[in-house]
Amino acid sequence: MSETAGRLRVGRRTIQLTHPEKIYFPGQPPITKRELAEYYAAVASHMIPLTRNRPAMLHRFPDGIGAPGFFQKEVSDWFPDWIARATVPKAGGKVTHVLCNDAATLVYLAGQGCITPHVWLSRVDKPRHPDRLIFDLDPPRGFSQARHAARAVHQLLDQLGLASGIMTTGSRGLHVVVPLDRAADFDAVRAFAWDVANLLIRRHPAELTVETRIAKRGGRLFLDTTRNAYAQTGVAPFAVRARPGAPVATPIFWEELDDPKLDAETFRLTNVLDRIDSADPWKNLLRRRQGLGRAARRLNELTGSD
Repeated sequence: MSETAGRLRVGRRTIQLTHPEKIYFPGQPPITKRELAEYYAAVASHMIPLTRNRPAMLHRFPDGIGAPGFFQKEVSDWFPDWIARATVPKAGGKVTHVLCNDAATLVYLAGQGCITPHVWLSRVDKPRHPDRLIFDLDPPRGFSQARHAARAVHQLLDQLGLASGIMTTGSRGLHVVVPLDRAADFDAVRAFAWDVANLLIRRHPAELTVETRIAKRGGRLFLDTTRNAYAQTGVAPFAVRARPGAPVATPIFWEELDDPKLDAETFRLTNVLDRIDSADPWKNLLRRRQGLGRAARRLNELTGSD
C-alpha cells in the first residue's frame, strides 16, 4: 500500500479518503480515519480468507465513535462498481450486501466510516447452509465468566469429536467457532447448538443459562446460539470494534485462556499486527469440513447418561 495525502494505493486500486485526519477514536493517542484504513490494508491478507463471499453488515460511524453509529445491510448506491456484492432473499423481498473480498474493499469501507464489518456464517453460493457454528459467550460479571464457559464448551465439543477455535470479540466476551461441511441447513445447525447448550447447562446450572430475559439469568452467562440462523452475523475475525482504544476481534490459542492478563480487549489496532504476523491460532482450522451426524448421535448418548 502507498499513500499520497488522502489517497491510498491498495493493490490495483487507489482509494480516496475524504478528511483522512478525522478522529475516529478519541483518546491518547487518538486514532484517525487514515490509521483505520491503513490497519485494514495491513490485516487484509489474514482477514479476507475469513470474510470472502460472506454477506456483510456494516457498523458505520462516519463521525467516529464519539457520535452515534448505525448498522447497514443494503449496499449504498454510490459504492463503486468494483466492490463485490451479492443479492440474497429476505422476508418480503431481497437485499444486496457488500462482500469483503479484497483489501481495497476493506480500505474503502473504512473511509466510509465502517469500523466493524460483521459477516454471515454462510457463503453466498449456499446461503442457507452455514460453514460455521458459533457459541457467543457474553459475560455479565467479567471476563473470567467467559473464560470458564469457553473451557466448558471446548470440553464438550471435544467429547463430540468436533474441532473448534476461539476468538476474543473485542467487546466483552468470546466466540467459540466450529467449522462445518455445509451439509446441514441453519435449522439443523441451530437445533444442534441449542442441544449442546442445554447439556452444558445441565452440567453447569449455577454458571450457564439459555434464558433470554436478562432479569431471569441471575448473573449466569447466557449461552447464545441465536447467531446460528439465516442472515444472522458474527463479528469478522480481525475486525476493529467501535470501542475506546480500538480493540480487535482476534483468534487465539485455546491455551491462552490460561493467561490471567487476557481479556476481550487485549488485542487492539495498535498491537495486534505484530501478533498476527507471528502466530496463527486458526491455521487450517476453518478448512475442516465437519458434519454433525456423528456428533449429534454422541450428544444424544451423553444427554441420556448425564
